[in-house]
Amino acid sequence: MMDLPLEGITVLEFSQYLSGPSAGLRLADLGARVIKIERPEEGEAGRKLSIKNLWVDDSSLLFHTINRNKESFAADLKNPDDLALVKKLMTKADVLIHNFRPGVMQKMGLDYASVQQLNPRLVYAEITGYGTRGPWKEKPGQDLLLQSITGLAFTTGNRANGPVPFGIAIADILCGSQLVQGILGGLIRRQKRGVGALVEISLMESLLDFQFELLTTYYNSHQQPKRSDTNSGHTLLGAPYGVYKTADGFLALAMMDLPALAETIACEGLSAFCNEQAFAERDRIKSILSGHLLQQPTQYWLSRLQQRGLWAMEVFDWAQMTSHESYRALQMEQPLKAEGKKIITTRCPIRFNGARLFSDRPAPKVGEHTEKLIQEMNKLEQVKI
Repeated sequence: MMDLPLEGITVLEFSQYLSGPSAGLRLADLGARVIKIERPEEGEAGRKLSIKNLWVDDSSLLFHTINRNKESFAADLKNPDDLALVKKLMTKADVLIHNFRPGVMQKMGLDYASVQQLNPRLVYAEITGYGTRGPWKEKPGQDLLLQSITGLAFTTGNRANGPVPFGIAIADILCGSQLVQGILGGLIRRQKRGVGALVEISLMESLLDFQFELLTTYYNSHQQPKRSDTNSGHTLLGAPYGVYKTADGFLALAMMDLPALAETIACEGLSAFCNEQAFAERDRIKSILSGHLLQQPTQYWLSRLQQRGLWAMEVFDWAQMTSHESYRALQMEQPLKAEGKKIITTRCPIRFNGARLFSDRPAPKVGEHTEKLIQEMNKLEQVKI
């Protein structure tokens, strides 16, 4: 069995939906024991968050994909007896994660200052929507709302389009990933100094950091970056950067020498432009390219561009991507079995000492490990006596 880097680390996850659970998932993939603290019977709210109405037993497929390899401890945190049990778990835990609104954990006496009294070595990690201060701190921390309020939706699509959000929950996933970075930093600090840490991040801060290129430009120029009129790919990059329709599909063109491109695809109209005009004349150049690339299929252009060493790639849908040899070589698919039903999801993308990290443990049922964990705590108490 692989010696994973976080074996021996126990994580208590007071989280719901995507951001907190995605952080817990990555820690579990790296070897940590992750215990979800859930409400009895109904569990965390993410169990009912369904995409395309896909379900496994009484929980959504989405819940199963982001909560595999975890345990579940059912507790009513308003019940003094249950709360006492949870606090016992905290005394032995290494990490606590929550993504509740500011003040929620404090009302239950589970804020950092209170929990630190129980376990000074605990790394306490929390996600909020907009931070713990300021007029927006109580607003709902939902992904689409964050993409909108941070200006991210104005970075995608052509200039004539309205705001275009990402087609995935980018704020949740980024924030969960960055929280893991903070947690690992807290664990290293604890190893060096013997004390825990409070690790804080918000969805808003994650999306602002995600836009560091654009925001740095804005901070220094005080001008809003403008998207291309057509074939937009990056607001700060000149032509030909973007995606173009061909006779039978689509072609992505990255940064490249304009004269070399013009020669390679035999585009007479493009030969009138030099590299210094790539940004100033971005829309004219892209319009010329758009018309020219429609004349031949994707592979016709791709073979010429790649032979010349120019950065280009076909645009795949998922069926095309998953059938490609390069995709299959990565072995990214992770099979699970839940209630007798086979689920395929993605594995952890990290390789450790050359080995890919797979885990076939499905997401737990609500409270599936409650009794087991209580027995473990009782045994520890008996050993002390």
